Amino acid sequence: MGFLLRILVNAVALFAVAYYLPGIKVDGFSGALIAAIVLGLVNTFIKPILILLSLPLEILTLGLFTFVINAILFWFVGHLGIGLEVTGFWSALIGSIALSIVSLILSAFVRGVQKT
Repeated sequence: MGFLLRILVNAVALFAVAYYLPGIKVDGFSGALIAAIVLGLVNTFIKPILILLSLPLEILTLGLFTFVINAILFWFVGHLGIGLEVTGFWSALIGSIALSIVSLILSAFVRGVQKT
């Protein structure tokens, strides 16, 4: 799947998550698109460093600390003022899990449509 299509899928997923979860707000589709781009960049460059730095916790919790890292990064992007607003840590945790699930479902749907 192309990079641009992945960004669009993540923006739609972020828009859907913000619509259903009360602690997450997006300023229109353009805000979701910008936030999806920034989330992609943060997950590409900062997340591996944080996982490496927290490797003892990752091993101790059998990888479940990754949920906390995802929530912290989601919360961080929500505080940058780029069109995404996340009100608290628990909203960030639930939002990051929901975003992953919705993005996975939409990506599978888009891959299925592309093959036919």
